[in-house]
Amino acid sequence: MIQRRQTIYLLTIVILGVILYFCSVLQFTTPATDDIQRTFMLSASNGFEEVTQELEYMELEPVRINGLWGLQVTTLLIPLLALVDIFLYRKRILQARWNIFLALLCIGYYGILMMYVWFIRHQIRVDWDICFGACVPLVCLVLTVGATRLILKDEAMVRAADRIR
Repeated sequence: MIQRRQTIYLLTIVILGVILYFCSVLQFTTPATDDIQRTFMLSASNGFEEVTQELEYMELEPVRINGLWGLQVTTLLIPLLALVDIFLYRKRILQARWNIFLALLCIGYYGILMMYVWFIRHQIRVDWDICFGACVPLVCLVLTVGATRLILKDEAMVRAADRIR
């Protein structure tokens, strides 16, 4: 099971998915007014939190963004589905279908992320920047496509060997 390249790809997706859960994905910065500029980070584990801690003594109203469960669920599903996918190695067709669903989930992650960017920009009027964590689902997508190709290649090889007998 572990000798197969697609298993290594899927194990890498599990590791990257766990890293994605704790890594910041987006950074939001408010325009500087009265020499005060607020910076917020968006991640699945902490949600939407303010980075600059020295602003606590000032009486600034806190910014609350509710409904980040979509980002959290998607971020948790990516490594969980990849981990389950590793143990489906005897059912290659089901494993390939599972990989297609995992690839769609990685693409859907970016859709959910852009939805949050749109909502936050209209609610607070901030500028946004992409952090390192935003590239992790793209790497997972590439690894998923590679694993799917290898799984289908194994299935074709098994079917060809069955025809020879």
